[in-house]
Amino acid sequence: QVQLVESGGGLVQPGGSLRLSCAASGSTFSINVMGWYRRVPGKQRDLVAAITSGGSTNYADSVKGRFTISRDNAKNTTSLQMNSLKPEDTAVYYCNAVIKTTRVGPFYDYWGQGTQVTVSS
Repeated sequence: QVQLVESGGGLVQPGGSLRLSCAASGSTFSINVMGWYRRVPGKQRDLVAAITSGGSTNYADSVKGRFTISRDNAKNTTSLQMNSLKPEDTAVYYCNAVIKTTRVGPFYDYWGQGTQVTVSS
């Protein structure tokens, strides 16, 4: 069993900052990519940022220069520092991790429960 537990969402004013964190626990033999997605009601879940085990990162164009993803491989955690937040960043943010639970098994996608981020004055 694998669990991804997120924390750090909330309400912030435009221009403010929030930091989201996600911890993977359970049978995490190997974690490949960790990332953050977000979903606005009525729309699909979109990639915000992702980071490989080697530290390579990928960002959605809309957050480049404002958001920073980081990762601690020893602790199986990832964080998303969100600065200069805009109302259009309002969404439910989901942590994602691609995890192998055994040495010989395949990688599977796992998701956190989601955390609400609201940017409003």
